[in-house]
Amino acid sequence: MRKEIKSTLPAQKNTSIIAARGVSDESGLAQYIQTVQKIPVLTAEQEYEYATKWIKEQDSMAAEKLVASHLRLVVSVAYDYKNYGIPVGDLIASGNMGLMQALQKFDPEKGFRFSTYAMFWIKAEIYETILNNWSIVRIGTSANQKRVFFNLSRAKRALGIMDNNLSDEQTKQIAQYLEVPEKDVQRMATRVGARDLSLNAPINSEDGGADILSNMTDNSDTIEETLEQIEFRRRGYDLLKKHLEKMSERDREILVARRLRQPVSTLEALSQKYGISRERVRQIEERAYNKLRDAILNENKGQQ
Repeated sequence: MRKEIKSTLPAQKNTSIIAARGVSDESGLAQYIQTVQKIPVLTAEQEYEYATKWIKEQDSMAAEKLVASHLRLVVSVAYDYKNYGIPVGDLIASGNMGLMQALQKFDPEKGFRFSTYAMFWIKAEIYETILNNWSIVRIGTSANQKRVFFNLSRAKRALGIMDNNLSDEQTKQIAQYLEVPEKDVQRMATRVGARDLSLNAPINSEDGGADILSNMTDNSDTIEETLEQIEFRRRGYDLLKKHLEKMSERDREILVARRLRQPVSTLEALSQKYGISRERVRQIEERAYNKLRDAILNENKGQQ
């Protein structure tokens, strides 16, 4: 998928600005940021024009201008995630891939700004990079374990728990707070505690040397909450798309027109389009919505 996206853009840009190559060192990163900051920000009208040309005509120059104008957005998002230990250059490269995915899926006719739509894909790609590089998350791959990982510290503060070694009662309290099994809290607390212990090692061997954690800025609350929201939104989007595709064409079109699109189509307009009564349109909408909701809830429950 990534190769297909990159192949649609000009080759010169693929190896420089678009793909964010050569930003692994500080000087290269600083030069890259200076470069993207000089790219003009597009107006809403320009965004619509370039996006339309790209979708209808596969105009690569229009695609380049649309993507390049949002590279500064990727840099801004990447710096929000820098405290997870991944080089900012790698986060930028991942975010740029998300930006190009947004380009492939964006529909300017829905009335949203490209920046609003692209933000989801940028964060999703950066999120994947973080998950793929954190050994703790590789060990804990279930939805519940990831929920505990990203929210353990917040839950402990909310419950007034200061101990690193959790008692059975404290484990139970956290499990109830996060609505997950106690065993997931126990396992993840042990892994996080082990990692915290290594981070508390002195920077040098001299007595009184500062430890690593004391030199780190703690912005974990915002990052944890943001990452969890991205995970749930992305999973929800995938489930929505999957189960919509299983519906009949008429049911899907009516449901989308009535529940998932702005402005909402009227019953009268849909009844004329399909040659059925307004009451029949309403019945199809209700049936399709209930079917979609139940299918998503059942599959989501099975994944936890």
